[in-house]
Amino acid sequence: MAPKPSKAEKKIAYDKKLCKFLDEYGQILVVAADNVGSNQLQNIRKGLRGDSVVLMGKNTMMKRTVRLHAEKTGNNDFLNLIPLLVGNVGLIFTKGDLKEVSEEVSKYKVGAPARVGLVAPIDVIVPPGNTGLDPSQTSFFQVLNIPTKINKGTVEITIPVELIKKGDKVGSSEAALLSKLGIRPFSYGLVVLSVYDNGSVFNPEVLDLTDDDLVEKFYAGVSMVTSLSLALSYPTLAAVPHMFVNGYKNILSVAVATEYSFSYADKVKEYLKDPSKFAVAAAPVAAAAASGGAPAAASKAEEKKPEPEEESDEDIGGLFGDDD
Repeated sequence: MAPKPSKAEKKIAYDKKLCKFLDEYGQILVVAADNVGSNQLQNIRKGLRGDSVVLMGKNTMMKRTVRLHAEKTGNNDFLNLIPLLVGNVGLIFTKGDLKEVSEEVSKYKVGAPARVGLVAPIDVIVPPGNTGLDPSQTSFFQVLNIPTKINKGTVEITIPVELIKKGDKVGSSEAALLSKLGIRPFSYGLVVLSVYDNGSVFNPEVLDLTDDDLVEKFYAGVSMVTSLSLALSYPTLAAVPHMFVNGYKNILSVAVATEYSFSYADKVKEYLKDPSKFAVAAAPVAAAAASGGAPAAASKAEEKKPEPEEESDEDIGGLFGDDD
């Protein structure tokens, strides 16, 4: 029978394993492992088998190995991992798609009872309904101010009650009541805290971004650049079209207010002198819009009728037509 390895030998073996993974894998998920049991962790390892491996260990040992390996290889990108190794965390090394691996990890969650002194990760709400408890158990509900009534010899909760708020510690009364009701309100599993991708570190929420989200953010950025450029009168590719339009509006305003004129301004001045021409030119457009829901036969009959000469002289598009 082979002797058990000593602590020093275990540390050396762990150091070699971590260094091997750092060299072999460029993508790492840093996960929190609070309240995760050994059997649950083993199931996660089985589910990720193929292109991912899970490595747990003491933070001090992992930090030391990462620091020494960075010095040995000259790859300082590894040092970005050190600030992430805080608390009860582990590392998932992967060659697969980060989003898919993260989703696979989130599948392995196990329900857990509310233990006394545990900090609630979510709000715990007791639903209304028959509890199956006999009337002698009403003291639990009275202590927690839960309205009840006796129905067919059992205690029934009349309204939903928020028993524990997220972030609060579970008390003995709350834990006892949830246990009696058979409610396991919490579920635990590995939670992705940070993502390391070939030296870059980012929040796991980035993995949930879709192409539509990226396009929306790009449009928002372009809009901000455009607004800033217009406010500073600093030309950029996004702002130039707006600058040309604003410049044309300014020139047109000056032409209308003074003797100066040009071809496009002549059209505007003509309509300003005689607004009735604008009304005549706009009449066919308004009539076409009003008859949009009429039957097809009626629209064809209208097309056959000759249009009045004053309506066909020019339309509103003449405002920006060529010189006469």
